[in-house]
Amino acid sequence: MGGFFGAASKEDCVFDLFFGVDYHSHLGTRRAGLAVYSEERGFDKAIHSIENAPFRTKFESESTSMHGHLGIGCISDFEAQPILVRSHHGTFAITTVGKINNIEEITENIISKNAHFFEMYGGDINQTELVAAIINQKDNFIEGIKYAQEIIDGSISMLILTPKGIYAARDRLGRTPIAIGQKEDGYCACFESFAYLNLGYSDYKELGPGEVVVFDAEGVKTLVAPGDKMKICTFLWVYYGYPSSSYEGVSVESMRYNCGKYLARHDDKKVEADLVAGVPDSGIAHAIGYSNESGVQFARPFVKYTPTWPRSFMPTIQSKRDLIAKMKLIPVHDLIEGKSLLLIDDSIVRGTQLRETTEFLYDSGAREVHIRTGCPPLFYGCKYLNFSRSTSEMELITRRVIKELEGCDPDEATLREYTDPDNEKYNAMVKRIEEKLHFTSLRYHRLDDMIASVGIDADKLCTYCWDGKE
Repeated sequence: MGGFFGAASKEDCVFDLFFGVDYHSHLGTRRAGLAVYSEERGFDKAIHSIENAPFRTKFESESTSMHGHLGIGCISDFEAQPILVRSHHGTFAITTVGKINNIEEITENIISKNAHFFEMYGGDINQTELVAAIINQKDNFIEGIKYAQEIIDGSISMLILTPKGIYAARDRLGRTPIAIGQKEDGYCACFESFAYLNLGYSDYKELGPGEVVVFDAEGVKTLVAPGDKMKICTFLWVYYGYPSSSYEGVSVESMRYNCGKYLARHDDKKVEADLVAGVPDSGIAHAIGYSNESGVQFARPFVKYTPTWPRSFMPTIQSKRDLIAKMKLIPVHDLIEGKSLLLIDDSIVRGTQLRETTEFLYDSGAREVHIRTGCPPLFYGCKYLNFSRSTSEMELITRRVIKELEGCDPDEATLREYTDPDNEKYNAMVKRIEEKLHFTSLRYHRLDDMIASVGIDADKLCTYCWDGKE
């Protein structure tokens, strides 16, 4: 995944830029970067790895050495960015969020025109550099951004820093958000709307699908009006979004609370649980909603110890990642021993971590561990956002179980049967997952209930990872 923040100020913007980017740290674990511009110094840029240290530590020196009245920055799970480009548009810096499925096709087309690319580790093209190259195919930034939105299969949102201002362009179908904030001496643009609140900004507007604006310290100008069709990612509310953020006017925390409420209201596997708990951190609001609706007491039978275990401190080897995830959990034995626990997590992907958590609770004395999830079963790898490049569809617990039940990889028609919560094949799949992961019982959120939890029109939400519908 990834997130970005841009600021334009009549004064030095680096303080706001530093903390605005830092507030996006939950969206990425690999790299981060800052780029600034001032009339006196021109452009300045820094990129660091944040795999073994948080953003604030790695960019402490830049927070005082960099200066400018315009700046952009990002947290990234993959690409080294922002990148600084010199072209016929002049010099500019660019950062992106999204996923490009047709990288090879676009790259070959541009290379045929005698352009070139730098490669990253493993031979992959830096998608932000590719977006810059696409923009450079056109005569101006507006046409270049529109061209990128048009030819990219997937999604792309971006910030572009120029000497005259910052361009902010939301993905053509609005799969990711861009919020604009304002205060007396300037404006900002960011992925997470909460990121500017403590910096003195107030809400100015959310960009619509495909909307392009340019802003400086004096104001915001719309260059491309928003489109009519939107497909914002629903998983942002379920998992990735920070609790204090909101998208399309719907707060993350209230959506998760609603999920828990609907889970309790329609739970056809009624259990006599002693406590309802949420897997920290994104499962907590779900659990509170479930508790308030069901009347079952909410408690925290375990807590996550994170002061010396930042999210970014995670080895690439999955077995070691699972061990460290378990080491972060500290039991509260008085709330576990002999108890029947109903545990709510935001989702089940591979199932490994939730199985480890369940075994941890059994080892700590739990009598039963019932699992509920804040979203439906995940059946499809995301085509539009880089939630996890390491997760193929066949790593999903649902796909592995379906292959076991069918004896082969399912065709699309068979897979559709498993996505239907009223189909017997769906029930058989859930039962098998329950057994494999050692849950006392398992129930997923229904897709219709999850959509109702968001509270905006279903046709404006992307639900591809659950139902395969584009």
